[in-house]
Amino acid sequence: MKYTGYIGTYTKGDSKGIYSFTLDTDEKKLGEVSVAAAIGSPTYLNLSKDNRFVYAVANAGEAGGVVAYSRNTETGELKELNRQLLQGASPCHVSVNDENQFVVSANYHNGTIQSYEMNAESETLYPSLSIKKHEGDGPNKERQDGPHAHYAGFTPDQKYVAAIDLGTDKLYTYELNKGELNEIHSLHLTAGSGPRHMTFHPNGKIAYLMTELSNEVVVLAYNEENGSFKELQYISTIPDDFTENNQGSAIHISSDGRFVYAANRGHDSIAVFSTNSDTGELTFVDRTSTEGNWPRDFALDPTEKFLIASNQESSSLVLFERNPETGTLTLLQSDVTVPDPVCVKFLNQ
Repeated sequence: MKYTGYIGTYTKGDSKGIYSFTLDTDEKKLGEVSVAAAIGSPTYLNLSKDNRFVYAVANAGEAGGVVAYSRNTETGELKELNRQLLQGASPCHVSVNDENQFVVSANYHNGTIQSYEMNAESETLYPSLSIKKHEGDGPNKERQDGPHAHYAGFTPDQKYVAAIDLGTDKLYTYELNKGELNEIHSLHLTAGSGPRHMTFHPNGKIAYLMTELSNEVVVLAYNEENGSFKELQYISTIPDDFTENNQGSAIHISSDGRFVYAANRGHDSIAVFSTNSDTGELTFVDRTSTEGNWPRDFALDPTEKFLIASNQESSSLVLFERNPETGTLTLLQSDVTVPDPVCVKFLNQ
C-alpha cells in the first residue's frame, strides 16, 4: 500500500511551499517527494476530515493568514480556493473542525487566536470572524515577554477550542458560538514551562500537553461538561543529565491510546511513553535519535506501523518502523531530502 502525506515548510531557503510524499508500506520506504502548492512559509497545515480540503498558514510579505485548498482525491493535487490575510506576522498553527465549518489559527508573534467560517456554497473561507488577544507574560524574559499563542485546536467532542500560549504559560478554553470565540476557562501551568502543543487520548477524557521550555509532557484531565482541564502529572522528555539547549516540539498519541510520542529539538530525539489505562499517566519507555537536526514534527502513518519525523535544520525526513506492542522505534530510512520541513500530515483514514 502507498499512503500520501503533506509537509509544511519554511520558504526562507530552497523550499517552494507545501510538499507531498508517499509511504510505501510494503517496501518500507518514503518517496515521490514533490511540490504540491507553491506558497510562502506554510509551516503548519491540516486536512478536513474527508480529505477534500487542506488549510495552511501562509506568509505573504507583510501579511499573514490562512489559505484554503481543495484537494483532488485521485491525484492529490492542491488547488487554491482563497486566502484570508491580515497585516502582520503569519500564524503558526491551524485546525479545522470535523464538520468542516470552522477553521481556527494561533499566532505566536501576535499572541492571538482567530476563527474563520467556511462558505458552504463556494467552499472558500470568509474573513476572520473573531480575534482574541491573550494578555500576560512569564518568567522567561527572552521567550515569555508577552503572549505567544502556539496552538488552537478543537476538543474531541467538538464543543470547544483549546488554545495554548507559550508566553503566558496558560491553556485556554473557548466556546465557538456561530464563529465567535468566547473564553470560558483557563488553566495556569507551571511558570516558565512554555506550553506548546497538545493531543487527546482516544477516550476523550485525557489530554497530553508538550512544553517547549521545560521539556515536559503534562498529563491533563479534561472535563467535557465545562471545558476545564486539571493537571495530573509532569514528566520530562529529556535525560536528567542533558544540559544543552533543548526545545520540546510535537506530541502525538497512537490510536489505541497506549503510547505517547514527544519530540526534542536539541537532544534531537523522540521520547516514547506508555500510558496507564486507568489514570492516563505516563511511564517512560525509550528515546530514539531522529538522525538529524531539530525535529520540528512527526506523524504516525495510517497503519501506525511507521513514524515519519521532519528534521527542520538538516532538511530531512526520517522513517521509523514502530512496534505496536512496545511502542519503540527502529530506524529504516534517513536519506529523504525536503527543504526546511516543519509539519507532517497524512490523509485521514
